[in-house]
Amino acid sequence: QVQLVESGGGLVPAGASLRLSCSASGDAFNNYIMGWFRQPPGKEREFIAAISWHGGSTVYADSVKGRFIIARDNAKNTVWLQMDNMIPEDTAVYSCAAHHNGPIPRRADKYDSWGQGTQVAVSS
Repeated sequence: QVQLVESGGGLVPAGASLRLSCSASGDAFNNYIMGWFRQPPGKEREFIAAISWHGGSTVYADSVKGRFIIARDNAKNTVWLQMDNMIPEDTAVYSCAAHHNGPIPRRADKYDSWGQGTQVAVSS
């Protein structure tokens, strides 16, 4: 398995940008599809974005499409989530996750490893 650690969360005003990082260790990073999820206060965890092992394919939730970009660098064992034009509804704990093999999943229960999460808050 791969161990994941997120960083980059914080408090930003609406309209601002933030970039989250997820660093991996353990198993070979390029064996894994990487995803980002978030859990807003009092709500269920939701899928945000995911990227294939080689970085050539990405999928996004409709709520972030056009505002967020997922990218990875296998040489650095890192996946990023660039968040632009943020809105208060983006406030949540953001977690990265790893899925070994197969097509890119949107379901959280398909992911094998999870980071501890990083808090993001967007003020209005």
